[in-house]
Amino acid sequence: MNVENMEKRLWEIPGTVSFWCEDTADGTFVAYQAQTPVVAASVIKLCVMAEAFRRREEGTLDFSEPVTIRPEDRLPSCGALTYLHEGITVTLGDLVTLMIILSDNTATNLLIDRLGIEPVNRFMREIGLSEQTQLRRKLFMPELSARGIENTVTAADMALLLKRILNRQLVNEKASDEMLRLLGQQRLNGKMPFFLSPKGIKTAHKTGEDQGITHDVGIILTDAPKIFCFLSEKTDVPAAERALQDLALMAVED
Repeated sequence: MNVENMEKRLWEIPGTVSFWCEDTADGTFVAYQAQTPVVAASVIKLCVMAEAFRRREEGTLDFSEPVTIRPEDRLPSCGALTYLHEGITVTLGDLVTLMIILSDNTATNLLIDRLGIEPVNRFMREIGLSEQTQLRRKLFMPELSARGIENTVTAADMALLLKRILNRQLVNEKASDEMLRLLGQQRLNGKMPFFLSPKGIKTAHKTGEDQGITHDVGIILTDAPKIFCFLSEKTDVPAAERALQDLALMAVED
């Protein structure tokens, strides 16, 4: 990792940035405001995914359970379910897949309804994440957002969650392998993979974005994998995303 250049690049980014990058081979890392909480946007979906797999493995959630999408379930923007025919039926497992690879917001809220907010947070505490990472509400709840009630995450916490997946320690080996495979099927690839994909370097990651917010957290799948977590808010999004792309490239440079 090009640590010196990464540190310099981080100082240039406007707004609030929470960042963690770690070489899992030798433990070298760059941490920049890594414990600073930021509005999670779609990165909170990693926490929902983890709880869904935990419940499946303990036998209290059946991924084959059917779910019919009602008109009132549909949310705007990211995903597929909003745009498919009325009354379409999918499975809980499909909701998890769509939530991760297409960042489907309808799927996310349906899963939060099914899992509950407090169980998600309780599991995050059990695996060692700080209280700065919290699921506080479903997506697209402007009345709560206006009161400052937001889902939050930190780069340090997301790095811990991702390391557990990489080390096959999140829930169990089987679930960790499936979660890693899901993250590797990500379809929103304009950030972390931007300079990496042309070099044949694969990533397993989850993005997030909103007004003044851009995130990407995941694992850069080199021979010695890199844990890479970039979170930013109150920022110039195009400038932050270019910095994110540059930092991901620096993570694989000597």
